Amino acid sequence: MNRRKGPRRTSHTQRQGDPAGERRWKNQNQWQDQGSALVKEAQETVQKGTCQTMCPAREMQERESQNRLHHFEMLAGTEGHRKPRADPSRIVKEYSRPAAGKDSTNPSDLRPPAVLLKTVCYLIDDIAAAPALQPWSEVYSFVFDRLRGVKQDMIIQRVSGTECVAILERMVRFLIYASYRLCGEPLRLYDPKINETHLQENLSWLLDCYASGTGPHTNQDEFQALGLLYNLGSPRAMQHIMELPEELRSSPAISLALSVNQAFLERNPVRLLRLAQKLNFLQSCALHRHLVTCRKDLLLIYSHGFSSRNCRFPLDKLCQVLALDWSLTTQLCQTYGVEIKDNHVVFTKTAFTDPEQGKLQCLQYHNIVEEKQKDLTVRSIIHGST
Repeated sequence: MNRRKGPRRTSHTQRQGDPAGERRWKNQNQWQDQGSALVKEAQETVQKGTCQTMCPAREMQERESQNRLHHFEMLAGTEGHRKPRADPSRIVKEYSRPAAGKDSTNPSDLRPPAVLLKTVCYLIDDIAAAPALQPWSEVYSFVFDRLRGVKQDMIIQRVSGTECVAILERMVRFLIYASYRLCGEPLRLYDPKINETHLQENLSWLLDCYASGTGPHTNQDEFQALGLLYNLGSPRAMQHIMELPEELRSSPAISLALSVNQAFLERNPVRLLRLAQKLNFLQSCALHRHLVTCRKDLLLIYSHGFSSRNCRFPLDKLCQVLALDWSLTTQLCQTYGVEIKDNHVVFTKTAFTDPEQGKLQCLQYHNIVEEKQKDLTVRSIIHGST
């Protein structure tokens, strides 16, 4: 049996003008004032670096005494000494993990934004792009660590603005290029998961800088497109692009990236590989990690669509569709159990098999990217002056 609801009662505080409500608003305003004061105080206490060299003097002396210099940082002629000396023009502050009781905010140990940008340019021009420094996996390890140190100084000082964007753009380009160049290297030399983690963090920070409206940023369309190509099929990446202004979204780089992403979502590998031919070198580096899956999908779709006893698919036509030469196409077909007879491919849906783990190497199928590097130097790729 439902009881009839009585009229709503009015509380004593409501009848008396709600003094309790006034107290609540007063307390809330006090908390907001206190919060604003704390934020202002925190902003005022942000440390500004005063170190004008790539490595603080204290760290240089400490690493010299502890024999912790990288051979890229040693003074010429002292490499064979028991304790080599540091070259002040080459030594770079290394990344240091935060630890209890360790003061990482000393202004004399922090490099201001202009010095950080100078440091990044040195790492690119004199280390990453130096042909004499080999193997490149060691070059990557050194530059990667020193870039983490740069990022650490940026976070402590809350660096923002055009200098922050200039630094992050070079970091993202370096990490995308490294993901292609070191693909297939042993884990002890290069860990793709760690590289991806830092790439995603830096890219996210960079896109946030673009969104803050401190521009104009002439390279924004480039990095918006790179972010989508690297994260093909990601709903979050797609939503971010769709929320961009129409003028920016309709730029050639982003429009092409959107088309590639649409082909990926539709599982249309033929169109995706055709569109991939239009990408520039760095865009192809961002896309390359998806190419193995794309080509597998193509062979799987063809194995079902052309599965017939009397059907023969021309091998040269398949080479064209896969964007591979004859030998690589043959090797790829054999890997997936697709039969080849008399320069023709015999597709059978029951014969298609996934290869054993580790048998298919992405590195072997980089030709679609290699062809676009041509005469580009590492320096021009990372600085973006292509």
